[in-house]
Amino acid sequence: MSRAGHRARLLAGVRRRRRPLIILGVVALLLSSIPWLWTTTSARGHLYDEAAAPSADVVIVLGTRVGKDGRPSVRLAGRLETAAELVNSGRARVVLVSGDGGGRSGDEIAAMTAYLTGELGVDPRRVVADPYGLDTYDTCARARDVYGVSRALIVTQSYHLARAVTLCRHLGVDTDGVRARCDDCSALLLTHQSLRDYLASGKAAWDALRRRPPEVVSPPSTALDDALRDG
Repeated sequence: MSRAGHRARLLAGVRRRRRPLIILGVVALLLSSIPWLWTTTSARGHLYDEAAAPSADVVIVLGTRVGKDGRPSVRLAGRLETAAELVNSGRARVVLVSGDGGGRSGDEIAAMTAYLTGELGVDPRRVVADPYGLDTYDTCARARDVYGVSRALIVTQSYHLARAVTLCRHLGVDTDGVRARCDDCSALLLTHQSLRDYLASGKAAWDALRRRPPEVVSPPSTALDDALRDG
């Protein structure tokens, strides 16, 4: 056999051995995409820009990391500014700020409440704080179980919004999502955060499938009903 023929046989053997690996990789990619497809398709028709947002008594703001000075990060400030505008325009009556009140990211609840009631001028009677919304799933579950929310708007940045809406709706809260302002959202940051959310959709689907309880279980609270009555 010529040298060229021998080389051709070797290459054909390599291709045959690679084929199962390629097929396995494609199957793995498709399976890993199912949770992301679930969050994306389930939220379709329930995502809005601020100007087109529908109305609800309650707007939920998801927490995120605060600065070392205790002030909201640019993205968290954008969420709060969007929520304040929904209140000011009459499309929401009460803001439920939900995040980690004492974790490594700082006191998200204190920062969110202070920014809303201080710089943004929202009546403190219209702000209810949940310091145990430790992740998106916990926020939705606690909004339903602790604060009695059955209908809400939820505010976060675009890359996170479909997952948040899908989880809340899966847990029985009639939720529409409103895209938060994002002044520091460069194309690179959006790509990074979208990839991060793609990976997080697997955990979201698993939490929803097994209907796990939130990390912190609290008795029912009348705080939101009180705010709706007094605000």
